[in-house]
Amino acid sequence: MHQRALPSQITRAGRYAFPALILSNIFLALGPWMVRLADVGPVAAGFWRLALAIPFLLLLMRAGGKSQVRPDRAILILIVISGLFFAGDLAAWHYGIVRTKLANATLFGNCSSFLFAIYGFIVMRALPRPMQAAAFALAAVGTALMLGGSYELSARNFAGDLFALLAGFFYALYLIVIDRARKTLAPMPVLALATTAATLPLLLFALLLGETVMPTDWTPLVLLALGSQVAGQGLLVYAMGYLNPVVVGITLLMQPAVTALIGWLAYDEGFSATDLVGALLICVALVLIRLPGRAAEPA
Repeated sequence: MHQRALPSQITRAGRYAFPALILSNIFLALGPWMVRLADVGPVAAGFWRLALAIPFLLLLMRAGGKSQVRPDRAILILIVISGLFFAGDLAAWHYGIVRTKLANATLFGNCSSFLFAIYGFIVMRALPRPMQAAAFALAAVGTALMLGGSYELSARNFAGDLFALLAGFFYALYLIVIDRARKTLAPMPVLALATTAATLPLLLFALLLGETVMPTDWTPLVLLALGSQVAGQGLLVYAMGYLNPVVVGITLLMQPAVTALIGWLAYDEGFSATDLVGALLICVALVLIRLPGRAAEPA
């Protein structure tokens, strides 16, 4: 377990937490694009995302010093549990993507953002302040505007919608457990151990579903591993050690905006004026959530 940092060290490290959180969401939003480009099954893509990332995460963990790689037994169990939740999230999310519209999957999958923010209010044992409530509402409206034009509720999409909703629930549980682990452990050991714990279950899921596991083109999977897992999850787990869950939960809602922008640039998917308004509302929410009590943030 890493040694306790001095308050001045925590302040300096926490100064970069919110920019790191923003950058992590950009990397994570690139994930669905790489899954679409991969020539393996969607759950198998999740397996390779983790398996290919493990060597890099272990190197980063070792670079942090030997004192950071020995969590106690209780924390180790907690991180393994988080890995199982993460495996469930990736399996359900990737399985649901191909069985419903992308907008539906994004909408239901992002229920984790609201659940994690609500968890933050419960942990703080306080109702949201006016500025927090305004940010929460703006982010919700912005997300609804961006997805409302392409969202479609129908019996054909029902199974995919349920899997996307299940993925959001699993991801919220993963974030809650990671938040607990980050109170006593550095980010790279947490992420490396959680990633390792999630890898084998994802492989088993892919095999049970009869998916193609071995790729012929490794490029999308390597980019998925380095972008979404090493950079995206790495920056997210780092930021969670300094920011409260309310800030993290609301900031996660910027992913649909980035995903829509990628769809517009890479696939010429429509990006309407309504989408632009929704994206701007999410940006305003990110500003508002950082205004109150900023001096006290890092936690």
